[in-house]
Order: sequence, then C-alpha cells, then structure tokens
Amino acid sequence: MNYLTDLTDAQWQMLEKIIPETNRKRKYPIRSIINGIFYLVKTGCQWRMLPKDYPKWQLVYYYFRKWRDDELIDYINQWLIEERRVLKGRERQPSLVIVDCQSVKTTMLGGIRGYDGNKKINGRKRHIAVDTQGNIIECLVHSANQHESQTAELLIRKLREEQFRLKKMIADGGYRGELTDIAKRKYQLDLEVIKRNEEKEFTVQPKRWVVERTIAWFNGYRRLSKDFERFLETARAMIFLSSIQLSLNDF
Repeated sequence: MNYLTDLTDAQWQMLEKIIPETNRKRKYPIRSIINGIFYLVKTGCQWRMLPKDYPKWQLVYYYFRKWRDDELIDYINQWLIEERRVLKGRERQPSLVIVDCQSVKTTMLGGIRGYDGNKKINGRKRHIAVDTQGNIIECLVHSANQHESQTAELLIRKLREEQFRLKKMIADGGYRGELTDIAKRKYQLDLEVIKRNEEKEFTVQPKRWVVERTIAWFNGYRRLSKDFERFLETARAMIFLSSIQLSLNDF
C-alpha cells in the first residue's frame, strides 16, 4: 500500500545519490525505511505503531538513530537546500539568515525541559536559522527556561563553521544586548535586531516574517506539534526531517 508521505521516483533518485549502500542487497530496501521515517514525522505516530506495510519498526528506528548519530540527516538537509537554491538561481549557501525561537510543550517521556516564563510553557525551545527562502539552515533544541541570548552564540558558532558566505543575521528584540558586539567581534557577523511594533495593531516585520512562516510550517507535521522526544538530538533530527520533506517537494 502506498501512502501520501512515500517518496516519488524523482525524490528517491535525489536521495539515492547521497545515502550510502543503497545498492547493497538487503531484505528491506532503504527506500521503504525512509518512507517509514517520513510517515512517522508527518503523522506523529509512535515507532511501534508504524503500519505493517513498512519494515519492522525496530529496523526503521535503528536506521533513524544511526543516521542521526552519523549526522547524515544534517548532511542531507544541507545538500537538498543547496540544490534548491541553485534551482532558483541563487548561490549554494546564503549570505543572510533570519533566526527565531519557538517554545513547545513536552510530554511525560522525560528528558531535559524547563519553564518559559514569558510564554508560560513548560518544555523546550526550538532555535532555528533560515535563509531568505525559509529553508532551515541550522537548528538547536534546548530547555525552555534558557533565554535566546544564552544559546544564540552557540548557534552563531555552528553557522560560522558551516556557512562560509554568511555575513548578516536578522533577529528580534530577544537578541539585543552585548550579543551584537560579540557577533561582530568574534565571528565577523552583522547582527540586525528588528524590534516588534510597540503599537497594538499587527504589522508584518521586514524579513522576520520568513522565519515565522517556517515555524508555521511545523504545524503540518504532527510529530512537531509537541516535543515528543526524550533526547534533544532526536528532537533536532525530527525538525531536519520535516525540512527534508519540504525540500523534496521541489523535485
């Protein structure tokens, strides 16, 4: 049985180029394993409740964990974003990113969590950086009681290590303070802080609406409706998997 989340032939041809050992003879093809992972991210089901049309859930979870720990999921996400940018006539890597945080509730599984007093949410924060097209370039997941400014430097450092063309970052008022000076002095990065409109009526903030739209896209993936994961690295991988699914829509 085919599901709406299953890879098309064109999408599989893209992934087949960069996933190792796809040609090795095996009982369950890699394509069906990836389909199982995508089904879980989109529908939000538990690993043990994967439909019988996919390989055994233990095998699907094994490959998910392996690719997560080997950072293959990170690599696939970055590669697909670069391919999308080239298709649209842009450079492979961006010179500008927009960052923001989303606070989400966690479940009773346990793991690291905290209370966000501003949003009144007990859970975690998703700290993401996107390009001007809304593609997720980098992501951090951390306890919700940590303020954006406390983890922003780590995000900047990771971006600097991977994005050699990066020159500017746009953020909201939560990133104000000495972070602007740190970004310039330590990382040669211009940080522009766009403050919210102090008046009551709603106005679209220049550039920042892009990252807010990306966060809204998370609503289309039930696995991201809350943070269901015990480990931070798993929560981060789920975000990148949703990004990969979005990127594959162009192929």
